[in-house]
Amino acid sequence: MSAALSLLHLRKSFGPVQIIRGVSLDIAEGERHAIIGPNGAGKSTLFNLVSGRIRPSSGEVRLHGRPITGLPPFEINRRGLSRSFQITNIFPKMSVEENLRCAALWSLGYKYAFWTSIERLSDVCERAEWLMERVGLTARRHVPAGVLSYAEQRALEIGVTIGGSADVVLLDEPTAGMNNSETEQAVALIRKVTEGKTLVMVEHDMGVVFSLADRISVLVYGQIIASDT
Repeated sequence: MSAALSLLHLRKSFGPVQIIRGVSLDIAEGERHAIIGPNGAGKSTLFNLVSGRIRPSSGEVRLHGRPITGLPPFEINRRGLSRSFQITNIFPKMSVEENLRCAALWSLGYKYAFWTSIERLSDVCERAEWLMERVGLTARRHVPAGVLSYAEQRALEIGVTIGGSADVVLLDEPTAGMNNSETEQAVALIRKVTEGKTLVMVEHDMGVVFSLADRISVLVYGQIIASDT
């Protein structure tokens, strides 16, 4: 099976401090892969390298065999990779529906057109409707995102992450801060919305990891020390 995402000898240093020290990893298309490790191991830094938030000191990232190393995040996203963050990133003053419409616009071919009413873009509205149903927020469509519960905000961010039709999805600690009931709902949601996609997640809750992951990699001091089923 071909690799959806390949990391080749990836390194990142901040001054004399090496954070990522030669990570190589292939993640197959359709695989659900978890990256685990202690705090400070470099997991979020690795996600930032893959998604283009920071540039590697050396090494390469490939998406479906094509190099994306050094590309800006928006360009990587348009090539089919999307991510969520440890700290929820949504538009708090916009409604649930407006957040999801924003996520859908570019992938449906709409660029900057300030004179066009989004209400008239039927495909964008249909995509937002579908996303709201997928993440269980249809009844909250008009609620400002900033006043949603924490679990609902995380669900909305997952909706935004998949809203652009990316086929490789990176989730950074998607269940952090949730209670047991919320975590169970989040696991079911992630399983549903990433069906048929390639999923890479950083997660500390091993129950979540074992519920979702096909394969697990262990990152310690910037190096992968084990990777298997």
